[in-house]
Amino acid sequence: MGVSTSSPDKGIRLVTVDFPPVNALPVRGWYELADAVRAAGRDPENRCVVLAAEGRGFNAGVDIKEMQRDPGHAALIGANRGCYEAFAAVYECEVPVVAAVGGFCLGGGIGLAGNADAIVASEDAVFGLPELDRGALGAATHLARLVPQHLMRALYYTSRTATAAELHAHGSVWKVVPRTHLMGEAMELAREIARKDGTLIRLAKAAINGIDPVDVRRSYRFEQGFTFEAGLSGVADRVRDTFGAPGTDPATTGGTPIEEGQR
Repeated sequence: MGVSTSSPDKGIRLVTVDFPPVNALPVRGWYELADAVRAAGRDPENRCVVLAAEGRGFNAGVDIKEMQRDPGHAALIGANRGCYEAFAAVYECEVPVVAAVGGFCLGGGIGLAGNADAIVASEDAVFGLPELDRGALGAATHLARLVPQHLMRALYYTSRTATAAELHAHGSVWKVVPRTHLMGEAMELAREIARKDGTLIRLAKAAINGIDPVDVRRSYRFEQGFTFEAGLSGVADRVRDTFGAPGTDPATTGGTPIEEGQR
């Protein structure tokens, strides 16, 4: 359990997240992920990073139970900072990052996938920000990189999800494939990228980030201020206390089992 790395092919580093049961990451998990992605980008032998996950879904955000166990605000602050670092690590990785998204991609998962350079998704993948149902805010910055502005707002306000096929239609998902083919297709795209000159691909990543119309660090940090306000005011706790029901199906509702949650 945790974050692991491997080198399945020349020039490719695979970073895999595994936090059962639904990949809702504790504070340490976000930092482990950030460190792994940054280290992969710094390695001159790597030309592409593939970000993947074990288990039912790609990512279900932060571990709400960790926050509920904390009598103070350390877990909230840690989650804010951890998410910020992990999302930034993906965006600022010195080489392109391909996200292999299977199952649910919710809350913090949107921050990761939204900041990736390319997304390969399984047919059962769903993307969404159920933040308002979880007593939180944030990651609209990253959802806006996946869908048009008005759709982003509607998804955000309703906590609904969008399918991989819908995101493919908007051009934000590279390919939609059966779950059994997910890693094969993600690796195939990574291999094509990794065949490029190593120095040139790093220059290309820096150049593309440099012309990005949105400063994702600054805009997400702005959002986090409102998340923190919701936490300190008691609004977040009030909403979390009414959060979901056991056995909630993330594929149909955008939620996860009550024991875990998103941010």
